[in-house]
Amino acid sequence: MLEAPSILFAAAGLAVFVAAILPKALRNAPFSMPMVFLGAGLTAFSLIPTLPDPDPLQHNDFTTHLAEVCVIISLMGAGLALDRPVGRKSWSTTWRLLGIAMPVCIIVLTLLGMWFLGLGLGAALLVAASLAPTDPVLASEVQVGEPADAEEGSENEDEVRFGLTSEAGLNDGLAFPFVYLAIAISIVGSSPLAWFPEWFAVDVLWRLAAGLLVGFLMGKLLARLFFSAQKESLRLANHSEGFVALAATFLAYGLTEMIEGYGFIAVFVCAVTIRSAEHTHGYHKVLHSYVEQLERLMTVVILVLLGGAIARGLLDRMGWVEVLVALAFLLLVRPVAGWVGLMGGKTGPRERIALSFFGIRGIGSLYYLAYAVGKGEFSDQAEWLWGFVGLVVALSIIIHGATTSPLMNRLDKLRERKALAETGDEGMAPNTPV
Repeated sequence: MLEAPSILFAAAGLAVFVAAILPKALRNAPFSMPMVFLGAGLTAFSLIPTLPDPDPLQHNDFTTHLAEVCVIISLMGAGLALDRPVGRKSWSTTWRLLGIAMPVCIIVLTLLGMWFLGLGLGAALLVAASLAPTDPVLASEVQVGEPADAEEGSENEDEVRFGLTSEAGLNDGLAFPFVYLAIAISIVGSSPLAWFPEWFAVDVLWRLAAGLLVGFLMGKLLARLFFSAQKESLRLANHSEGFVALAATFLAYGLTEMIEGYGFIAVFVCAVTIRSAEHTHGYHKVLHSYVEQLERLMTVVILVLLGGAIARGLLDRMGWVEVLVALAFLLLVRPVAGWVGLMGGKTGPRERIALSFFGIRGIGSLYYLAYAVGKGEFSDQAEWLWGFVGLVVALSIIIHGATTSPLMNRLDKLRERKALAETGDEGMAPNTPV
């Protein structure tokens, strides 16, 4: 008789091989790697009853930390991949998505939760804050590729891929104040006098400032060590040691969390700061490649477990109202908020559509919910909350996974065609608005 441990080992080996093959195999197909592994988890846990129940409520601490590690590794990869220096104008798409689109999503989804789903303010705000950020993990298929070197320039940074990557890198941390607000409301009530002073002073001002400062300083220190340490043995860029990207991730995150700052912001800022040093050095590719492989492996594990949780009844309490609200958020609220936020910017109409539509929900949402359930007073609604967030994430994986390759390939061809028509040069600028 087959035993669960042997099945898991064999499945893990197969999953690793598949994870290595799928990204290239599905490049032009209306499928994505997340879709495949979500379906694999759903199938495996449906057909093999001896597998343990991956209920996120029963294993809340494990769920929290597994998703946490996956997100911070993804944030390091996103920051290392960005070739464009930080600036008010050069990152204008990012600022618009963060400053307009995300707050609008939080407000509208909070209202939808209260009006149509019957949630209290705290629970509705938690759902909104968890689902508002574009996920840095599952959105990787519409993000920039590896860092460019001196010969390549920055051809992988068209405005759509750059905007989604930079948005995903920062909005996870910027959504955290609203998660803390939801936790505070669940504990002390909705009266602003009960939560506003501490929330604004600590959860907004202090935690954001600490994340930015520690991330920047850690990035500067590590960049100096990597590229210009006096001792050649300490100049890690000369030895192509890719695994130190993991050390940078954990150091930035751990030190920031020790002083109660936002570690997500610190990790991304640290990565962007490292990337800005010795900009054309090939070591950035080594660091990014190592992080990308780790991220892919952890994503496989989480998606299989999410599929297993769905197979074991995660969505049992979801009805047609929840499905309609979830679809409204994915297909209406985020696209409209993104379109409004990007109006007047430097993106063309097709780019605005892509940037608005590909606000992918994912593992960051699972982390926020698991964290809040462990810290706040949501025990009477926790099962429903997990069901709804799981529903939105699963729908996002299916909808965005089926449309990513066709739409992005179409957008790339249009951009190339327009650039060739304008310049008559095959070496066109990839960020030509379309």
